[in-house]
Amino acid sequence: MNYKGTIIEESLESSEVLKKVTILSTEVEEVTESFKTPWLKQWTLHKVEISQDIAQEVAEEMSKCIDTDHSHSWYADYKNDEWHYIIFPNKIFKIARADEAGYQEAREYGMSLGIPEHQVDFFPDIK
Repeated sequence: MNYKGTIIEESLESSEVLKKVTILSTEVEEVTESFKTPWLKQWTLHKVEISQDIAQEVAEEMSKCIDTDHSHSWYADYKNDEWHYIIFPNKIFKIARADEAGYQEAREYGMSLGIPEHQVDFFPDIK
């Protein structure tokens, strides 16, 4: 089963990894203060589909090219009905969709990198 998610192009130091995924749609969103990315005027959000055959490979490549030059980090994620990849710079979480503890660990890790709490809402029932 393929994975679907959203990748913010500006979060990547290199967009080469986007050549390995299917871009389903693209939306440009104006950056607001709540995004905590004052160095950007906009985000380019790509809704993507990733073949299950290369999901791990894409995660590994993405974890190496997520931008780390600013005050907080970025993450990317994609999921199917069984698994959820949450990718940070040099760290990948592959979480079973029902694993609250796994989501909590990923959420805490993201916040430790300076990602705003409202942006690490992988599993909405966890506070």
